[in-house]
Order: sequence, then structure tokens, then C-alpha cells
Amino acid sequence: MFNLANRTAYAVKQAKRIARGLATAAPRIGDTKVSMSRLEPNSYINYQRIEDNLNVVRSRLNRPLTLSEKILYGHLDDPHNQDITRGVSYLKLRPDRVACQDATAQMAILQFMSSGMATTAVPTTVHCDHLIEAQVGGEKDLARAVQLNKEVYEFLATATAKYGIGFWRPGSGIIHQIILENYAFPGGLMIGTDSHTPNAGGLGMVACGVGGADAVDVMADLPWELKCPKVIGVNLTGKIGGWTTPKDVILKVAGILTVKGGTGAIVEYRGPGVESLSCTGMATICNMGAEIGATTSLFPFNKRMVDYLNATKRGDIAEYAKAFEHNLQPDSGAEYDQLIDINLSELEPHINGPFTPDLATPISKFAEEVKKNEWPQELKVALIGSCTNSSYEDMSRSASIAKEAADHGLEVKSKFTITPGSEQVRATIDRDGQIGMFESVGGLVLANACGPCIGQWDRQDVKKGEKNSIITSYNRNFTGRNDANPATHAFVASPDIVTAFAFAGDLTFNPLTDTLTGSDGKPFKFSDPSGNELPPRGYDPGQNTFQAPPEDRASVQVVIDPKSDRLQKLQPFQPWDGKTPTDLPVLIKVKGKCTTDHISAGGPWLKYRGHLENISQNCLIGAINTVNGEANKIQNQITGEWGGVPQVAADYRSKGIKWVVIGDSNYGEGSSREHAALEPRFLGGLAIIVRSFARIHETNLKKQGMLALTFADPADYDKIQPDDKLDILGLESFAPGKNLTLVSKHKDGSKDEIELAHSFNEGQIEWFKAGSALNLMAAKAKGQA
Repeated sequence: MFNLANRTAYAVKQAKRIARGLATAAPRIGDTKVSMSRLEPNSYINYQRIEDNLNVVRSRLNRPLTLSEKILYGHLDDPHNQDITRGVSYLKLRPDRVACQDATAQMAILQFMSSGMATTAVPTTVHCDHLIEAQVGGEKDLARAVQLNKEVYEFLATATAKYGIGFWRPGSGIIHQIILENYAFPGGLMIGTDSHTPNAGGLGMVACGVGGADAVDVMADLPWELKCPKVIGVNLTGKIGGWTTPKDVILKVAGILTVKGGTGAIVEYRGPGVESLSCTGMATICNMGAEIGATTSLFPFNKRMVDYLNATKRGDIAEYAKAFEHNLQPDSGAEYDQLIDINLSELEPHINGPFTPDLATPISKFAEEVKKNEWPQELKVALIGSCTNSSYEDMSRSASIAKEAADHGLEVKSKFTITPGSEQVRATIDRDGQIGMFESVGGLVLANACGPCIGQWDRQDVKKGEKNSIITSYNRNFTGRNDANPATHAFVASPDIVTAFAFAGDLTFNPLTDTLTGSDGKPFKFSDPSGNELPPRGYDPGQNTFQAPPEDRASVQVVIDPKSDRLQKLQPFQPWDGKTPTDLPVLIKVKGKCTTDHISAGGPWLKYRGHLENISQNCLIGAINTVNGEANKIQNQITGEWGGVPQVAADYRSKGIKWVVIGDSNYGEGSSREHAALEPRFLGGLAIIVRSFARIHETNLKKQGMLALTFADPADYDKIQPDDKLDILGLESFAPGKNLTLVSKHKDGSKDEIELAHSFNEGQIEWFKAGSALNLMAAKAKGQA
């Protein structure tokens, strides 16, 4: 860590200056203006806000702060009045920027277009990395993706140009690598519409994956709401070396915490062992922290970050961060909710899996586990790269292994694919010979995109259902994740281990102890991998794949084909008519668990993320009907006929009839997919009434103008019959903390009056009255104009 002046030393120095009469006022960190990115010269790092906010928060909490607390609380919307209790409070925050990948960006931008704003409130970027399928190789796969997704890319290119958003075209690379190379900075707060956004923690940034609705809020100048995270400290001692890599740190942590152990917490790495990790290695650790459910992960500011910032031509940011270092480290004595100790000098390389990223096995015991569990021993495919492990350091270390094998006359025994994380990395490793080395031993270089890591892989070497093993340097390995084959045993390891395995073709091989036979018939053992942390000749930027917003945006027309089945312009939802809702049919009374996947299924539906009408055909098709215990089979209360949930809902809407869903406990848990809230609203729903909500889904429903209501007595769920007609009383005096009344009218003529609770605040009530939060924003924007 740096030996720079801390807060105490700074205060002493200022006191001495004042005593000498050489200063009348302390200089402010905000007096220096440093751009957040070379691509956004007029958007500045706001360290002054962090400094000012923390002065308020420190006086209130009167205790040492962890690093993550400093950054989060430094971005509070209202530090004076914000309740701050770890694991309890909901923080309202002001992020510095937003990042969207192409699959999730479509609906986010469509919603933003409805806000009436001409420019996003914070710097925003869109990255085309998710829609490129790996088939035969980088250039051909990219060309095919550009043709298949032409209308999506045209929409994103024109919409970003129209609204002042940076656009990274197909082939640029994976969102998280582009962010690390161009936008991440120490002490920043960023949200991104992808779960591995925490990658930027490798540069000391609090970066969180969110749903599109949260991104739209921040783009439209609303604060972002986050449950105040707990903080897990990971103390690193010793020094990393040999075959052990930063990837093995997170593989070990995943084994300790499991896939749920980090939920609701930020994982904060610290200790002397941090010194031996490269900046991109720290990013790898933070990236895969998503697999333990963590809100995000991050490292304290250090020299390796300075080296990376300088290498990526951001030396001004490095110098500015040095001057702010007292707030880029945890306070001495800061308390953590949980502490984990890892000695890097003793840490073995690990291999995690299959089927889950937290089944962690040290390499010395892995062969034994393969045999004991009868995992397929033959290795079919070895894959390196992805957003997690595709740095110059990763590629150069893997290339050193490939070269040693080639020097002994070997080619890979398994299929071997390489995914560069960015065009900059691809161009640099092409110039410096690593790509040539990979190809000389039989490797296949894929496009600069997510590819097989997210299932964009047209795999042909095994049949679906055929039991086989693959090993990757990716982050996730859930069943069917990479190739849609539930029989594929996917293992996760460092690029070093993956590359060595490619030459063995056997999962029981241990490159630390075992030998291979060269073409001369003699055995040899791999040397410890070696490689450069940063390119000695600097980065080659490669092709220019960035589209900056034009100076004149007024003339830009957003391209949406009215006949498209993938994109559809959003029409504003109708505002509340001011009348008491009566005789509302129950669309479906849901039995048991109902997650966002039940409400808005994924899989083949994801291609319709930009077309609300089409994707609404999956609305609630996974929810179980209490009447018959079946999914997607409900009775139309008007016609008496049975049909699918979306079809019945659309029939009610066509007749001008609003409807209600009755749900069970923790309704809407899971991914914060905004479509799960948009679809019921689009199909004519008025209210979702449940025993309890998952908080994010409850908020998303409110944003779309839906009534998200709960039974004051959860047992009242049982009083509702699926063929009831419902009245909702009290909306004319709708107010925070004031319950509503549900009148449930049964077919036999009897009725129940049921008390309904809600968590609407004044602003959210205005969303309901206006028809949606976006409607309200648009009205305000029009008034200001």
C-alpha cells in the first residue's frame, strides 16, 4: 500500500500551515478537475462529494469506516437524514455512471426514451457483447452476428447517439473489460445491467450489477436504492506465485462462502497479500464474486492500480487518486461482519465444479475426486478468456505454457478456444505473438465477446444429453450454462490450469507434479507459468470500435422498424382515472413460490427483450394456479373458457377490464428483471396483491404504475376465491401508511372485507396516479421545457 498522508497527517500539516500564517483556507480536493474518462472529457471525478458526505456521516456514526462504506456513504443522496444500519436500511445513492450490455440495454433505453429527457443524467455506455454466437471463429462469427442482429444494433447505435450515450460496437469486447480499460476509477460508484459488473472493483470502484429498471432510474436522475450491505473482510497474507493465480483466491473464497454466503454483503479484500496481485488479477477476483451472491467486491487503492491506470493512459486519474488516498483505504479499526484469512503463499490452484461454482477442490485432490465421483475423465474442450480472465497477463501466461508444449512437439489434445476480452487485448496479443502461439498448437480464437461463457456457443462436438467434461476460465458453470447440454460437466479454473489441461486431455492430470510425453518420446514437466502483467511495448488499441455521441443530436432519428418482432417503441401507460376500481376479476391466484422466472421466463424469450408485446406472451406462464395445480392454464371469468395466462389477460384488456393477481409469500424473488413488472402492466393489470413481496419486484411494480399491495393479515390470502370479483376502496385518499380495503365478492353472494397494507411513499403514489414513474418524469421534463 502507499505510504501517503492519511487524514491525521493531513490535518496536522494544515494546522502547521495555519500556525505559520501561510494558509487562510484548506485546499479542497474538488479544486482539481480530472475527467472520469478520456472519452468523456467534460464529466469529472467528484471526490469532493465523497469528502463532504463523509464529514457528515462520520459525525453521525462516530466510528471507523470500511472502504466500501466510505465509497457508498460518500455517494449518499442525503447524508444528513439517511438512516444507515448495515443489513437493514435502504440507502438512496447517486452513482457516477451507468453501463449496459446490448441484451439488457434495449428495454432500458426504450424506457428512457419515454422519460422526455434529451440526455442521460449521468455518463452512460452501451456495449455490444452478448449477441455474438461462437461457431467457427472470431471474424466469421462477428460478421454473422452483425447480420442477424442488424436491427438491434441499428437501434442501439441511433438511440445512443440521440441521447448522449457512448456506444461500443460489436467486436469491441466484453462490457466489463471495456469498463476497466476506459471508465473505472478508484472511489467511483457505478451500476451496470449485468451481474459481473463488480469486475471494476479491481480498480477500487464499487460497481454493482442491477436490473434495467434501476439503470433507467439513474439515467433519468432518480437516486438508486440499495439495501445497506454488510461487509465481509478477506485478509490476504503471503505472496502469490508459481501455478497459483488470483483466480484461485476467488475459487477458494467461493468454496468457503458458497453461492449464497455473500448475499447482501460487499466483500472487501485487504492485507499485505494484496501487494502481490495485479490490477487485472484483482478484477478477476471481484468479477467472480457475483457467484457467491455478493453485492460487489473491491480492493483498496494501491500501486498495481496506478500501474494499470498509467498503462491505459490515465495517469491523471492515478495522481488524483493518490491525493485522495485517505478515503480509498479502510479506516484503522474498521469492523467487519465476517472475516476470512487466506495465506497466498500456501494457497493451491483450485478447480471448482461441476454444476456449481462453489464446489472447490485443490488441484492435489482433484484427480481423486474425478475418479471417486465418476466424472468424465476425458476432457473434450478447454476454454480460456471471458470477462473474468482475458487480460494481457492471463493470455501471456497461457501462451508461455503453450510455447513450452510446442517446444516439445505437442499440440492440444482437447479442443482449445481463446476469447479475448477486448479489441485492445486482442490487438496487443496479436502483435506480441500470443495469438500466433495459440493457433500454432491448435487453438481457435473466438470473437471479442461473451460467447460460450453465457451460452452463446453453437457446440457441435457432442450430442445433447451426452455425458462429457469441459474446463473453462469463466465464472459460471451451472447446469447447461455454456452449451445447453445438461450432461456437460463444466469445471472452472485459472487460464493456466485450463491451458495445461488442454495438452493432457485428461482431468486427472496435475501440471504441478505430472509429466507429459514430448514428440521425442521423452517425458517433461511444465515449468511454472510466466508472463507480463502489462504489455512491455504498451497496449495496441486495435480497431476503433467506439461511437461517441455526435455534437448535433437533434437531427438523429432513432431507428425502430414498426414491423420488427424484436423491437417495439413503448407507449405511455394510461394514468389512473381517479375512480374506485370495482368488479375486478382475479386473473390467477398463484400457489406457492413465484419468482421473476415464473413471471417472465428466460431462455428463448430473451430475444424479445426489446419488444414488450412479444415478450409479454410469457407473462406468468410458470406460475401455479391454485385451482388446478397447473401452470399457464386459467379460466376466463368472462367467457368461461380455459386458456393461457397471457391470452386471458389480453382478452380482459381488449374488453377494457382491469384485473388483479393474488400471490403468496416473497412474490417476485430472483433476478430484478424489469419485464416481470412491465408485462402485467402492459396486459392491463391494475394490482398485484400478495402475502409478501421480494422488495425489488415490489418497487419495480410501483415504477410501472401498478398497485403493489399486501394482505395486512397474511391469512386473508385464503379468503380470496379465484372466481371472486374485487373492489379496492380508499384510493381517493391514497396516502403513505394508510391502508386500503379489498372487498372480495364471492359467487354465492357473500363477501369479505379485507385490509390491505402497502409501502407506497408520496413520490410512489404520484407514480401510480401518473400511470408510471416514467410518465411523471416525462410530464416534469415537458413542464421544464
